[in-house]
Amino acid sequence: MTGTVGAAKTVRKRSARRSNTAPTIADVARAAHCSPMTVSRVINGEQNVRDNTREEVLAAIEKLNYVPNRAARSLAGGTQLRIALLFDNPSSSYLSEFLMGALEEASRRDIYLVVQSLETVPQSAELIRRLIDGGIGGFILPPPLCDDQHVLDQIKDAGAIAIAVGPGKATGSHGAVLIDEFQAAFDMTRHIIGLGHERIGFIIGNPEQVASGRRLQGFREAMKSAGLDIAEDLIAQGQFTYRSGMVAAEKLLGAKDRPTAIFASNDDMAAATVAMAHRRHLDVPNDITVCGFDDTELARSIWPELTTIRQPIREMTAQAVSMIAKVYKATTRAKSGKGEQLTLPYKLIRRNSDAGPSLASSFNKTDE
Repeated sequence: MTGTVGAAKTVRKRSARRSNTAPTIADVARAAHCSPMTVSRVINGEQNVRDNTREEVLAAIEKLNYVPNRAARSLAGGTQLRIALLFDNPSSSYLSEFLMGALEEASRRDIYLVVQSLETVPQSAELIRRLIDGGIGGFILPPPLCDDQHVLDQIKDAGAIAIAVGPGKATGSHGAVLIDEFQAAFDMTRHIIGLGHERIGFIIGNPEQVASGRRLQGFREAMKSAGLDIAEDLIAQGQFTYRSGMVAAEKLLGAKDRPTAIFASNDDMAAATVAMAHRRHLDVPNDITVCGFDDTELARSIWPELTTIRQPIREMTAQAVSMIAKVYKATTRAKSGKGEQLTLPYKLIRRNSDAGPSLASSFNKTDE
């Protein structure tokens, strides 16, 4: 009897020891019903894996909370990829979403991520060179840096990889991730028109950014296709900042024949428009409809919550990290090619900031 109890204790100890051991790549392979080599290919971002197999491996990694063994990989001759995310005065709410996407994907792939501001750096070339000397192999460029040819050229001339996030005007990057800015703005404008609005104001974003121009074009084309006149006094210049949105909204709401709806080029300026409307004792949406673009956290933090275009910011940044890994692997194999451009889907999200010009109180809207 004693021997049986002792054996049972031994089994429990071994079982406990196994349960406290970190999962291995073999454990992931068993859970995903594939080989350890296939798991390795998925972890390293290689493309020669079936989509359903990749999904099963990623699900197993998440379920087991598996973390790649960096030490083992170093012994095998591998090196950890290092990426820098550069930014220069974007919307804080946009940047927050952007950072989360990059951090999550870098962590999943065991990529070392550096986040660096260029706002107060007088010599970007010196900073880029220092980062590359420190082992950085790739750079992610969100707006407005995706429009800065000077920065892109500095990265490429230094022999590193540059991926743009957005429809930037800078050329020669190794790839870009974006949405169809024109069509998204067109769809939002058609939505506002469909509510019954004809006198619609528009707030433009930073004129130095390609996205601003494309969103303005989408607005104009939608108005034109609906047979509506565009009142130039109802188009105001902004800079993608909350403060510029306040100034632009004050101009539009102060017009002699003010608009019944305002479409702002991003959520920061749309939120500022809601605040300015409240300051003028106007109810949103009963007195005026306000719509934004991006679907950042700010869109869901104010009242009323904003009707907006959901741009998959986190997914776009994650794809940028993946692109750098892919290009990096190609360059180590002496391969090269034209930069890949990936266009992701957007979605119009209707909340509580829009309604018909005279039927506002009858609308009951929920987040999709």
